[in-house]
Amino acid sequence: MSQSAQQPEAPHGAWTYGAPGAPAPVRNGLGTAALVLGIIGAVTGFVPLLFWLGGLLGLLALVLGLLGRGRAKRGEATNKGAATAGAILGLIAMIVGVVIGIATVKAVDDAVDDLNKTAGNTAPKDPSKKDRDGKNAKAEVLAAGESIVYDDDLTVTVSAPEPFTPGEYAVGHTKGNKAHQVTITIENAGKKKFDSTLVTVTARAGKDGVSAEQIFDDKAGQGFDSTILPGKKATVTYAFDTPANAKNLTVEVVPDVWYDASQWDLAL
Repeated sequence: MSQSAQQPEAPHGAWTYGAPGAPAPVRNGLGTAALVLGIIGAVTGFVPLLFWLGGLLGLLALVLGLLGRGRAKRGEATNKGAATAGAILGLIAMIVGVVIGIATVKAVDDAVDDLNKTAGNTAPKDPSKKDRDGKNAKAEVLAAGESIVYDDDLTVTVSAPEPFTPGEYAVGHTKGNKAHQVTITIENAGKKKFDSTLVTVTARAGKDGVSAEQIFDDKAGQGFDSTILPGKKATVTYAFDTPANAKNLTVEVVPDVWYDASQWDLAL
């Protein structure tokens, strides 16, 4: 009589042959990161100074998005749509970054060109003047009554100095010194308005070139303060305080920060 052997029961919860294993955890991180980086990159790419950052974030989003799609195809992730959207946004961010970058570089180049043109237009022309030998030469320092003409046809003229009597409440005059006045005329023969409020006038006196302080009173010192229209001119009187023994006065005029300075050497 045969006896059948009975197998012992497996303890509760133990793994047995043929039982299904636990499901693998879902790994959606790449797809989510791709979507977030793609959105940020696409927005940042439109900012002129941050286009490079938008392009970099777009590249990361594209790579992470493609990796996320691979995970989804293998069943390791469930957000294939987010990964795809992130990859597409990353590609868009890269394209936007390149376009905005090119536009930014072009805008900067155009601005530099305009600045160079402006600086070139405000350089003095090369007016020929007769020197002491009777030859034609460019005058680096002008004499009384001579004019400097800039490339934009702005003309500056300084007159010969004349004695000046400061008023009772004048500022800038030292007792014992002498006061002299000059008349400065700016003529705008160009095609654009000229803002004369930035005209700068300074002077030095004597062989040592000491600073000649500008005198302010009700008759002099107000300076240029208006716009000079094309075809018009403006004339202003400046007064300077000089040492009593000074024999010459050098006046320097700068029409604007973009213009070269011009000097007149005036005998006192």
